[in-house]
Amino acid sequence: MNVKELDPDSSPQAAFGARLRRIRCELGLTQDELGDRMGYSSTHLSSVETGRKMPTLRLSRRADEALGTADAFEREWREMRHGLLLEGFPEFLEYEARAAEIRLYEVGVMPGLLQTPEYAAVLADSAVKRGAITSDQADERVALVAERQASLIRTPPPVIFAVLDEGCVLRPVGGPEVVEAQLTRLLEFADQPNTVLQIAPFTMGERRPFNLPITVLTMPNRSLMSYAESAQRGDLERESTSVVPQLTAYHQLQAEALSQADTVALIEKVRKGTS
Repeated sequence: MNVKELDPDSSPQAAFGARLRRIRCELGLTQDELGDRMGYSSTHLSSVETGRKMPTLRLSRRADEALGTADAFEREWREMRHGLLLEGFPEFLEYEARAAEIRLYEVGVMPGLLQTPEYAAVLADSAVKRGAITSDQADERVALVAERQASLIRTPPPVIFAVLDEGCVLRPVGGPEVVEAQLTRLLEFADQPNTVLQIAPFTMGERRPFNLPITVLTMPNRSLMSYAESAQRGDLERESTSVVPQLTAYHQLQAEALSQADTVALIEKVRKGTS
């Protein structure tokens, strides 16, 4: 792409690149010189400036450091990243980071809040191989998992109730080492004073109240909201008339699921099979 033909209004990605090029030129820096400061090749920076390559969080932070722009590029990256997420998810993340109680139910794969970096990377790499996302977007997915988990380390910590469909534990993701580390992570989670971990066994059958993953948040002011998503969009629900029945169904799910002690015993059994 010819630099002169770049249209900053064509996409957030193009706007990011145009801004990077403009500030670099205002400071009298060549792409080679800025690349040396940031730890990137001039070819890589050229691809970002012309909108051919998606910027990453790391690159955005390096740009802010090298160009003295405070956190301007990082904030632009976050806004752009949110635009790539399912509708409703960015807003949900803001509430999740402040929730007093988090109740989640997941089907098929480990929920992001419980994933190890290696497990998250395997899922992201698989999406790259299918052509669903780029390698840069895969890096951002893994970074987002880490950010969400870091947001839970606060005082006081949120109380987290996690119910996992049995398939989450039995489904092999990655090699034996990835699986064993992920199962160990679950056991560590269950051992925390502010967490409850349960498995919803296959034998629940039709008594399972949810067919799709769902999260119910209780905020510090005791207000409720829920988040669920389909393949195309996420739905953040704040109307109590809709959320309260979901909370009731979640309690029913917990009553039917294995106890935490039985859950830990099952995970230990599965983990021994990976050794």
